[in-house]
Amino acid sequence: MQYRRDKYGNPISILGYGCMRFTARAGRIDLNKAEKELLAAIEGGVNYFDTAYTYSGSEAAVGEIFSRNRVRDKVNIATKLPHYLLKKPDDMEKYFQEELRRLRTDHVDYYLMHMLTDIKTWQRLRELGIEEWLRQKQAAGAIRQAGFSYHGNSDMFCRLLDAYDWDFCQIQYNYLDENSQAGKTGLMRAAEKGLPVVIMEPLRGGKLVHHLPREAAQAFREALPARSPAEWAFRWLWNQKEVTCVLSGMNSLEMLRENLRAADGIQPGDLTEKDFAVYEKAIAAINARMKVGCTGCRYCMPCPHQVDIPGTFAAYNRVYSEGRIAGLREYFMNTALRRNATGASMCVQCGHCEAHCPQHIPIREKLKEAQRVLEGPAYKIGVRAIKAVMKY
Repeated sequence: MQYRRDKYGNPISILGYGCMRFTARAGRIDLNKAEKELLAAIEGGVNYFDTAYTYSGSEAAVGEIFSRNRVRDKVNIATKLPHYLLKKPDDMEKYFQEELRRLRTDHVDYYLMHMLTDIKTWQRLRELGIEEWLRQKQAAGAIRQAGFSYHGNSDMFCRLLDAYDWDFCQIQYNYLDENSQAGKTGLMRAAEKGLPVVIMEPLRGGKLVHHLPREAAQAFREALPARSPAEWAFRWLWNQKEVTCVLSGMNSLEMLRENLRAADGIQPGDLTEKDFAVYEKAIAAINARMKVGCTGCRYCMPCPHQVDIPGTFAAYNRVYSEGRIAGLREYFMNTALRRNATGASMCVQCGHCEAHCPQHIPIREKLKEAQRVLEGPAYKIGVRAIKAVMKY
């Protein structure tokens, strides 16, 4: 495992554990499986574990596993204040104390304002007293370092960097988002200010692994030395010294071991011109096929009218990346094989989703496009048949 330093010189593993995607069974996190994965990560040198108040069951699972295995002093916990739920000053303390109880700890090592969107949002938090509250918590040792996570353009990101004396930040960044979101511009600006940068969505919700166009997958497959698409994506990030830690939502020991191997030997500047040529081929192939730039973060959910927005876009993109049959099969399974339909045709154009989308996707427009492609005669016949057979 390689390590880089935070603002105060503390070592941070270049591979971080994103705790949003633990395996769930019957609607509950499989604690035994998660425990094996987290302990294997610690044994492999991972020391940064990222969760959040709104990741269902995640904080409690992390807290129970770390507590009963007595590993709290070996790890750094990062979690997030759900500032969008705050209505009055006392709410900051209420949510924070609830998080400490869930995590079974007396302090949070890295505390983020979750999905800080713009200066107006930060100004509202300032009016609620967030700055003084953070200072008090840090002085007492309950919060070791304060930062924010961000989805949006680089201009607003740079303004937020200057709005407070942050200790670190977290951005979406990968070889497809080099010039979107906070992007390279934001990464370099944070580095200039001496701030560690934690990376989320390095694989775009798995799409840079499981849903690559054939041409992109072939570019990686034919490249030497042999590496998986995931390793190619991680190496692109770790090649940049300004990147401190890359989060991966690992939910299998196999995935963990692969990522640990990748994190073992990479150093900034290791990639060659031939390597970058491989990325260029893959990027060109992906951009030629992508219809919607959805990462599957699910901030648009739940939809008031039950539309499975991320599922719809995943299937829509899959039609163009893997073929029509693959996309239609995924869409039918995700939207029709259930008691209440969740397809794009359920959309009433209310716009609730667009207010929460960190990618600023025109969701209503794209849902119409997806409906035209995915809900043809075959889909409608299939839905009627399923309802008749399953009697609902």
